[in-house]
Amino acid sequence: SALLRGWLSGNVADLYHVAEPQGLPEEFKNDGRVRWQEKPENLPAPDIAVLAVKPQTMEDACSALRPSLSPGTLVLSIAAGQTLESFERRFGARQPVIRAMPNTPAAIGKGITVAIANTMVTAEQKKRAAQLLEAAGAVEWIGDEDLMDAVTAVSGSGPAYVFLMIEALAQAGKSAGLPPALAERLARATVIGAAALAETEPGTDAALLRKNVTSPGGTTEAALKILMAEKGLASLMTEAVQAATARGRELR
Repeated sequence: SALLRGWLSGNVADLYHVAEPQGLPEEFKNDGRVRWQEKPENLPAPDIAVLAVKPQTMEDACSALRPSLSPGTLVLSIAAGQTLESFERRFGARQPVIRAMPNTPAAIGKGITVAIANTMVTAEQKKRAAQLLEAAGAVEWIGDEDLMDAVTAVSGSGPAYVFLMIEALAQAGKSAGLPPALAERLARATVIGAAALAETEPGTDAALLRKNVTSPGGTTEAALKILMAEKGLASLMTEAVQAATARGRELR
């Protein structure tokens, strides 16, 4: 839905066929460019087929979609752990395939997507795929598919880590005596504001942004001595990303 919303507002294409068992969301029902059906069967051959389904249901989705694909249809996958080779096996080695991993801020156009194409994708198809993905935010391309599990662990799962930080910061504020509602508002606004500041200074290292907030001998430095200890935040984040990366490999 987030991607389709962006495509419609940006007039990226003239017609969208949506196969979704749960039905078409209300916001799209009166848009003549969107046509819904329950299953991806008997579709007219699309220029681009976007597979935005859970990895566990990908096999069934591909089986239903296969008869509708033409040799030139670009398959654009948005699913963790689903490799280019797995789609070439399902659709044939000569099917153009792009594997992409966006994250949930795509819902408000603030996402970031990392993508990789197989050798059958043309320059024009890659350009069209970029247009589709940019409707949800920034796009980065990689040439080594083995990096995709780490990408998923960092940016795909990353929003959950940030939300957890808001939870933890709010809880810490409550423990320090703040009223719960105020602690929640302060934690949320602080993370949002810090992220916005980082966005306005893309050329500044995060380490320097951190140092700019930290006065020698001050309150921030006292907190950072805890967070930056040997078993502190950096160590925990490394373990977390390693665990998510390993799980991504298991989903292949």
